[in-house]
Amino acid sequence: MRYRIAIAALLAVTVTGGFCHAADPRYPDWPCTQAKVPEISLAAVWAGPSLDDVSGKWKDDAKVSALVAKLAARRTPLEEGQKAITEYLSGAADKTGSGKLLFAGLFDSLNAQRSQVLNGLERVTRKQREAADKIRSDTLALQALQGESPPDQAKIDDLGNQLVWQTRIFEDRRNVIKFVCEVPTAIDQRLFTLGRTIQQEIE
Repeated sequence: MRYRIAIAALLAVTVTGGFCHAADPRYPDWPCTQAKVPEISLAAVWAGPSLDDVSGKWKDDAKVSALVAKLAARRTPLEEGQKAITEYLSGAADKTGSGKLLFAGLFDSLNAQRSQVLNGLERVTRKQREAADKIRSDTLALQALQGESPPDQAKIDDLGNQLVWQTRIFEDRRNVIKFVCEVPTAIDQRLFTLGRTIQQEIE
């Protein structure tokens, strides 16, 4: 009886999916309700001077590289990051040039970080799809075992326990996906906020 109840719950899980059907056919593995934007647009987060002349050069400056790493880390509070920007640029000989280098580094780093998150979400979605298929097939197998006469209780117990474990992992992943879906937006907001601080300092 307890496995019949488990089967009903497992079927409900696999029917509801645990990941959204992609609204955009270009991204069939995208699980979030938010639309997938593959890259941050520079124009959306930077209204300062052109960065064309500093592209890629920020890596050659040890101070800028170290500060970019600190600012790009989500564990660094935004207020602390803004203070670090102000302190760095207030002591820079070429404030505009240093500000451009700093933002170019932030833009490259946070875009790369964001791409990793997007790829990870789609990878987990594919795993969820595979897991849902496995749960469905194992559920049918369990129903078949229960219908045998006489039933092999040892096999029923083993497969039932396996299904409970698979479902737990499935649910855990679903919760992780919901949380991680918020990360790209947080990265966008971080880049915009820090970029605005840099712009204010070099104006």
